[in-house]
Amino acid sequence: MSDSLNNPDAPAKPAQRLRFPDGPTPDPAGSHFERRIRSFQPRRSRVTAGQADALERLWPKWGLDIDGQRNLDLTELFGNDNPVVLEIGFGMGEATAQMAADAPATNILAADVHTPGQGNLLNLADHHGLSNIRVANGDAIILLREMLAPDSLDGLRVYFPDPWPKKRHHKRRLIQEEFLSLAATRLKPGATVHCATDWEPYAEQMLEVLGAHPDFENSQPDGGFAPRPDFRPLTRFEGQGLDKGHVVNDLLFRRVPHDDQD
Repeated sequence: MSDSLNNPDAPAKPAQRLRFPDGPTPDPAGSHFERRIRSFQPRRSRVTAGQADALERLWPKWGLDIDGQRNLDLTELFGNDNPVVLEIGFGMGEATAQMAADAPATNILAADVHTPGQGNLLNLADHHGLSNIRVANGDAIILLREMLAPDSLDGLRVYFPDPWPKKRHHKRRLIQEEFLSLAATRLKPGATVHCATDWEPYAEQMLEVLGAHPDFENSQPDGGFAPRPDFRPLTRFEGQGLDKGHVVNDLLFRRVPHDDQD
């Protein structure tokens, strides 16, 4: 196992190019941007034949690298002007595909760094004829900061992010004030931020940070957690956790209007 996986604070070793020349690249932003603490660690696991086939066939059509070198025109990217929701971290993509199928008039820009998951989601989209999914490879912070226009997103979903349970790694958690301030600039007024986690200390931190942020308001009158909405599928892994007694908390917040729109 590499030093960076044993110690997340260790410098990452140079990434090796994957075997998909027209597919996702290991570090699309390269050295164009500052080194900083990241909320994710790329996972190494085997790409199946079906996932490899999907990456080779569909990445040029439905995939994009987060290189930070261009501004995305979401209408051009999806071929329509339907609402766009950004999902950060989609695992193997089953829930993303289900939500896309259930809401075909909503576009999902799904960002992750896990190559097998990228291939699996592309395969699911192809198999079920889901043209409202685009798969983004790389750092979602760079996507938000460098590639998306202000007020361009109708929603943000962050489901089961890495909880970084050790106290010395809490700085790596995604849902923090700085991230929310960036996301707020890209979300339209009224857009929904939906987070879910099965790590209760992280859920409490999410609730505290979101509740204190001036750009967001809790959808729950009591200021607490929300019931799982029908549109978020119950995944197999979540079901296994619930069977073991894990508690899953959902948070639903709205982007409040800008000061000049009050």
